[in-house]
Amino acid sequence: MKIVGKEEMEQIQDENDAVSLCSLFVGGESFGIDTRKIREVLGKRELQRVPLAPAMIAGVVPYRGEVLTTVNFRALVGMGEHAETGCVLVLDDGEGGERFGLVVDEVGGVVTVDRRKLEANPTTLEARAKWLFDGAYKMQTGLMVQLDPQKLRPSRLTETGLFKQSTNGRDA
Repeated sequence: MKIVGKEEMEQIQDENDAVSLCSLFVGGESFGIDTRKIREVLGKRELQRVPLAPAMIAGVVPYRGEVLTTVNFRALVGMGEHAETGCVLVLDDGEGGERFGLVVDEVGGVVTVDRRKLEANPTTLEARAKWLFDGAYKMQTGLMVQLDPQKLRPSRLTETGLFKQSTNGRDA
């Protein structure tokens, strides 16, 4: 992973065009979330499973006196369960109404990109991925798909109807 250096930053003409993304990894794929939307990175955490919850709900985790619902990103993108303990990020939905956790395989570093270089989702992408992904940036190591935390909120995922899954936590 390359952190943008001085030369690349000079290419970003206006400060408003620069966006800092926290890089996330799931199943070898690279994703990014605007660092302003991440409240905290908790790191690897054991989760308490919720009986009869859909597969998209990884479980709950204690956080500063609260109990946060965590979203299983692997289940959202149709990947099987990961054998290792996942990393939890605490996200705010931006409206301040719902704080939740996102479980990914690994959290990388912060990458600065030019927001004007965000490329639209391809038309051939399946409906669930089109809804989840805001587009992608071409990086030297491959694509980094941008995610919007508002779309990852547990209540919003349920409302879409795109992520109806069995309650045993196994089906994607």
